[in-house]
Amino acid sequence: MEIRNIAIIAHVDHGKTTITDALMKQTGMVTDENVSMDVNALEKERGITIYSKNASLFYKDTKINIVDTPGHADFGSEVERVLRSIDSVLLVVDAQEGPMPQTRFVLKKSLELGLKPIVILNKIDKPAADPDMAQEKVFELFLDLGANDEQLDFTTVYAIGRDGVAKLNMEDAGENMNPLLDTILEKIPPAGGDSSAKLVAQPFNLGYDNFLGRLAVVRIYEGIIKTGQSITLKKINGETTTGRVTKLFTFRGVTREEVDEAQAGDIVMLAGFPDVEIGETFCDDPSQEALPVITIDEPTITLRFLVNDSPFAGREGKFVTGKQIRERLEKELEINKGLKVDFSTSEYFSVSGRGELHIAVLLENMRREGFEIQVSQPQVIIKEIDGVKSEPFEEVTIDVPSELSGGVIETLGKRKGIMTDMQSIGTQTRMLFEIPTRGLLGYRGQFVVDTKGEGILCSQVIGFKPYVGEIKRKEVGSMVSMTTGKSLGFSLANLQERGVLYIKPATEVYEGMVIGNVTRGNDMAVNPTKGKQLSNMRSSGADEAIQLIPPVTISIERGLEIINEDEYLEITPESVRLRKQGLSENERNKSSRKK
Repeated sequence: MEIRNIAIIAHVDHGKTTITDALMKQTGMVTDENVSMDVNALEKERGITIYSKNASLFYKDTKINIVDTPGHADFGSEVERVLRSIDSVLLVVDAQEGPMPQTRFVLKKSLELGLKPIVILNKIDKPAADPDMAQEKVFELFLDLGANDEQLDFTTVYAIGRDGVAKLNMEDAGENMNPLLDTILEKIPPAGGDSSAKLVAQPFNLGYDNFLGRLAVVRIYEGIIKTGQSITLKKINGETTTGRVTKLFTFRGVTREEVDEAQAGDIVMLAGFPDVEIGETFCDDPSQEALPVITIDEPTITLRFLVNDSPFAGREGKFVTGKQIRERLEKELEINKGLKVDFSTSEYFSVSGRGELHIAVLLENMRREGFEIQVSQPQVIIKEIDGVKSEPFEEVTIDVPSELSGGVIETLGKRKGIMTDMQSIGTQTRMLFEIPTRGLLGYRGQFVVDTKGEGILCSQVIGFKPYVGEIKRKEVGSMVSMTTGKSLGFSLANLQERGVLYIKPATEVYEGMVIGNVTRGNDMAVNPTKGKQLSNMRSSGADEAIQLIPPVTISIERGLEIINEDEYLEITPESVRLRKQGLSENERNKSSRKK
């Protein structure tokens, strides 16, 4: 049986997973309408792919292995290593939005590896869809990225992933996904490899099983892998170890299927090598040459994970000790290769990741598992490159209504952003900026307000550039509770005139907890538990109803954006709170004097 190995890549929310689900349902790999490639609870809630996943389908006596990749730049490390293990890519582009930043990132990686993508213009049923414009933009992007003549001659398939329809021409009726499946068989070469040769295979992803331990997702380039077979693992550092394959799985539909052996060209998952890392080489004997190592981009931000020591610590969580947090982070490192953790100090763990969303997903998973934790303000990782102090920069693409573009340009200019391109598309303006990651931290929430919720902001890390100096990120102070108790509507009604509140009436607060922000820029100690003074004298306005503005709810992502340097974000299974590192005013005054 012939094998085709493909990855499906796109910008976030352009429809990769929907198209993959449609292919699975049409080929009978999935019979339940509710089964999707996005199985993680967070993925279902957010509608984005966070973890790359393997699946396969069978069509016209051919096995097609599909790897569904994340679309958000924070999970870009997942995409890079997947592209090394497959033979072609399906590049999905929204027919209305056209190519976006992550489209550029994943396409660049694909073209550099010599892959010839098949372009899918998805969501052609949108009222504002313009497939001709989107195709022209894709072609321009190919040219920009230095595609060769063969890559420029790409095939375009038009699709409505939600309805399970694909067609080769816009005027075609379109009944099912067969045109896309036929294009895959026609345009993508069969997976090569000689099954009679010596074994050569490379892991490009990792999994974890409570019973089997670490699992390696492997592309077999030559030879055969069998259960019980003794094989050699050539490590990245040059060491060589030998182990035995204890379990072997292939993919059938969205599930894994245990097998006794797998041939060259296939993608499998194997157990028996607890220390295997991405990019190493499996082979029959130590004399064979290792495959080129798969490198993963370095993290760009770092923050501290600490044991929760707030006055409300231990009320909601099951796992609250430093040892439990350490074990959970060690388990995460088994599969999350874009993450780095420094365990060298006993007071806290320094966790480094690819962006705020990357860290926020880890924290959200931990709180759902019953962990209590507090984290510090994210800081960008500063490096010295060739003797020059350097920091990570990002390319930001912004789509906003034209009348709101001026405010965005002004704000990003203050944050050291430099505009590199600006185009008007109808009533919308698309702008490209290069900006330090430091300047982008904490901006997304403000962007939503500045653009009245109508703007789209996407970014991708483009590498390290010389440090640009101080950036003033925040112009508001914190409203800090000076007492412990339950907040009262009377007090909050007065406080909401000084800034934006994060809590509602009857919320339990403690001394040092941040309950809102202050527009004038300095921190302010307040008493949110203060009630109305009662007397036997009737006053004018005594019976007026209190009108409270709905508070700004703090989520993990919003908390990571608005947190100050002298604060912690307290995360428990039921609550997310901001607090000062020094809870009492005396502690805060002492620490400010030390600075």
